[in-house]
Amino acid sequence: MYTRTRRQQQIIYLITDLISSLVIWLAFLVFRWMVYEGRIFGINEILIPAFNFYPPLFLYPMGCMLIYYASGYYINPLRKRLSTEFVTTFISAAIISLGAFFIIIINDEVDSYQRYLYSFIVLFCLQWIISYLPRLTITLITRQRSKQGQLARRTIIVGNGKNMQQVIDEISNNKREYDLVGHVDNDQLHQLIDSGSLNADTVILAYDDDTPERLFYDTINKLYPLGVDICYTPRLFDVLTGTVRIDRLDVNPIVNITDYHVRDYVLSIKRLFDVFASALSLLILSPLLLCIALAVRITSKGPIIYSQRRIGHYGRSFNIYKFRTMIDHAESDTPLLSSANDPRITPIGKWLRRYRLDELPQFWNVLIGDMSIVGPRPEREYFVRQIMQRAPYYCLIYKLRPGLTSWGPIKVGYTDTIEKMIQRTNYDIIYMENLSLRLDIKIMLYTLSVLFKGKGQ
Repeated sequence: MYTRTRRQQQIIYLITDLISSLVIWLAFLVFRWMVYEGRIFGINEILIPAFNFYPPLFLYPMGCMLIYYASGYYINPLRKRLSTEFVTTFISAAIISLGAFFIIIINDEVDSYQRYLYSFIVLFCLQWIISYLPRLTITLITRQRSKQGQLARRTIIVGNGKNMQQVIDEISNNKREYDLVGHVDNDQLHQLIDSGSLNADTVILAYDDDTPERLFYDTINKLYPLGVDICYTPRLFDVLTGTVRIDRLDVNPIVNITDYHVRDYVLSIKRLFDVFASALSLLILSPLLLCIALAVRITSKGPIIYSQRRIGHYGRSFNIYKFRTMIDHAESDTPLLSSANDPRITPIGKWLRRYRLDELPQFWNVLIGDMSIVGPRPEREYFVRQIMQRAPYYCLIYKLRPGLTSWGPIKVGYTDTIEKMIQRTNYDIIYMENLSLRLDIKIMLYTLSVLFKGKGQ
């Protein structure tokens, strides 16, 4: 229910912003016509601008939507602060107006440079006011619905002791955010998950202090693929305190594990970069991709592209794509890790692995949203189960999309043992907790250095 409402709200904001941006540009055209041109053609007095009409009519709204998305405005449509919305809309209006000025307005032929200034000020005012007022109206309506409890998240509390009862008491006093639909013990929760009958938006793990840590992570691992918010009381697991955002209730704080602790615009820009970089890479590298494909086809029997199931975002499986670097049918029923002198690797495959060219098809995974350029490396389910036996916190990396590269692969390289996989996971968690655009750029530069030096295997 909450997830569906969230998506509907995103669509409402998207449609409203698209219509607003079109109205803004038309209003600016009318301003230009009235002040600069004053042209009226035909009996019906149809306004016809004296410059490029149709291209900006399409490109301006598209540019606005691109900036709006990059600002992170659509990530949390049901939890907006009025101050943040005001600032975000103001900054977006300034960026859009400056962009339109240098791309379109600066080409005008004017008799005075003051005309440029007037045009910019008018466009900025139109952009800010016309985009902000509909947003503010929708947000105020949403806040009113929230006060009435219409947007409360269906919540299940897990536990069987004193801590669970305390959380129940606090949740019951916060009906604006939480609609308590039940409380179960751990076994009952797992039964609901296995039967597919967990009808909830939020699950709060209210275990007592003596609950084994492994039980905590095992439960998280099963909940992640369901796309629900996973929360817990931080006093029980101090190791995570301060690394995630806290939603405060009346007394006891509740930590949301699945929430991001970085600003929304960082996630949006990261995804925009992924889309543009992967699309551009596939286009520019297409001759190289074709040459590699022919080399793989000529030098060994079997498919050119090798697909493999991996565990990715939210713990859900997906097909990862690579150029085949091993002989066909290199594995039997039991998955095997590769090594530097693995006899299954073909001659061309060894060269591809050295420069990591075998992973170029994964730009397609990035483009369609399965992966990111920078993010924790995904593993196969068979190895994930082994990792979690020794490092049950592995499931925490499900918060992010897996990546082509990350801090883990740079520090550890190819992993031919479970110990190295755990070591790489530790670095990936460090990356996740320090996520920033600057860190992503740094990791990409390190990765390029590794590629040019041919340090892969």
